[in-house]
Amino acid sequence: MSIGVHNIGQGCVTCLDYDEHYILTFPNGYGRQVNALFVVFIINALSILTVPWIELGGECSINCSKTGYNASIVFHTKPFYGGKKHRITAEIFSPNDKKPFCSIEGEWNGVMYAKYTTGENVVFIDTKKMPTIKKKVRKLEDQDDFESRCLWKDVTYNLK
Repeated sequence: MSIGVHNIGQGCVTCLDYDEHYILTFPNGYGRQVNALFVVFIINALSILTVPWIELGGECSINCSKTGYNASIVFHTKPFYGGKKHRITAEIFSPNDKKPFCSIEGEWNGVMYAKYTTGENVVFIDTKKMPTIKKKVRKLEDQDDFESRCLWKDVTYNLK
C-alpha cells in the first residue's frame, strides 16, 4: 500500500549575496506501508504491516544560468526486498562539460559523500549535524494573493 505525489513544475532559489538564480525541479514523494506477511486462515486473516515511511524518488535537476553550473540528482526508492531508504546520487557539472567534476552519494536525510575527479573523497554534508534554523515568513497581510501561505490560509485554518 502506498501513495505517490508527482511534483510538476519548477522552483527558483535566489542567492542574494551572489546575485545567482537556481532553477530546480522536484523529486516525487511517496508514503509507504507495505504488507510484509499475509497469511490466510479458514476463519481469520493475519496481516503484519511494516512501519509507514515517507520517501522521495525520481530525478531532478538544478541549473544556474549565470554560472552555467548544473547538477543532476536521483532520489532512489527502496526496493521491495532489501536495500536502504533515502538513498541519493548526484553529479555536478561545470559549464559546457559533459563529464561531472563531482559525484555525490549517500542519504538525503543523513550523510552524503562527495568524490571529485581529482580522487578526493570527503563528507559533502551531514544533515544530522546541521543546526535547525527557524524559518522566516512574511506576515500574511504583506504577502501577495498567490503566495503559498496567503493562498492556502483558509485550508490551513480549517485543517487546524
